Amino acid sequence: MADSTPTKNKRRPARGGSGAGLTDEQNAESGFTASKQLSESMQKVMVDLIELSLQGKQAHWNVVGKNFRDTHLQLDEIIDAAREFTDTIAERMRALHALPDGRSDVIAETTTLPEFPQGEIDTAEVVDLMTERLEAVTGTVREVHDGIDEEDPTSADLLHEVLVRLEQLAWMVSAENRVPAKR
Repeated sequence: MADSTPTKNKRRPARGGSGAGLTDEQNAESGFTASKQLSESMQKVMVDLIELSLQGKQAHWNVVGKNFRDTHLQLDEIIDAAREFTDTIAERMRALHALPDGRSDVIAETTTLPEFPQGEIDTAEVVDLMTERLEAVTGTVREVHDGIDEEDPTSADLLHEVLVRLEQLAWMVSAENRVPAKR
């Protein structure tokens, strides 16, 4: 019996199989090689950074309300930082003979970030949602930091840069909804 499912809705298997794995050709270089744990920890950070950039774009396209333009531009800063750090982490992984996996299904299955709401979202809510996500990514970085530092202090130095910038962005974004404490 023939399959009547339209071809366009079927997912084709990836060339070379699915999932990240090492082959002799892909790992022919010499030098320091990341352990499985280091690779997995760096992958966690990379996944959350990719998801942060995607959710930032979703917010960027759908934010409305008071201070729209400022919020819209601030989201661009978050997206740019997330994309830059994603590339830095992925390239570090490759330098350590690990294979970053940034495919959409992997991101969706493994991110620690909560799902972003659909539709138009008020600027004040976007501020809270993005602050929560920035803090989630920094939480992931802090969770894996010590293990990474133990095995590869150079990779941990990259995580320090990620923390400094994302914590700064979280502070700046969250300040949009704060009011001064009464004296």
